[in-house]
Amino acid sequence: MDFIRIQDKIISWQRIENNLKKILQLRARGVSQQEVADRLSIDRTFISRLEGIGELRKGKTIACIGFPLINKQEIKEILEKEGVDFILLMTEQERLDFVNQYSGKELLNVIMDLVASIRKFEVVICLGSDERVKLIEGILDAEVISLELGTSPITEDKWVDPQEIRKILRAIKSAR
Repeated sequence: MDFIRIQDKIISWQRIENNLKKILQLRARGVSQQEVADRLSIDRTFISRLEGIGELRKGKTIACIGFPLINKQEIKEILEKEGVDFILLMTEQERLDFVNQYSGKELLNVIMDLVASIRKFEVVICLGSDERVKLIEGILDAEVISLELGTSPITEDKWVDPQEIRKILRAIKSAR
């Protein structure tokens, strides 16, 4: 265990870490700051400040779906770095493999589950063909930001401009 001496006090680093984990786990489960403070006998303002120093992003929850992308990994890295909550990107081959691994009934269920998951996000960035983009816009209640990659059906991977993705993310963040 790591101990730190501060004047006449001995501080346990492990105890601090354990309490921080408890606080954040309770908050992630939806327990209010005041309830957590009461349970752990700490000041509510400490919890607020703790969340503030660890905050990476404030605002809307964001999902991004897109296919077929030739620079999928590059776009994924940008989205992850910017804290996008849900990312589903595929190349054309990955899309075909995904579709072919299920029977018709199974595929419908998987797609319905994906739609249900994506509907939970406030903003959805959609990268795809003109028809796929229209379909997503019609299905989701969320604000959909579309980037058309071409006319449907697209049968080959398309390049997505990383700067355009950054521009979209900046616009979402500035709209808070």
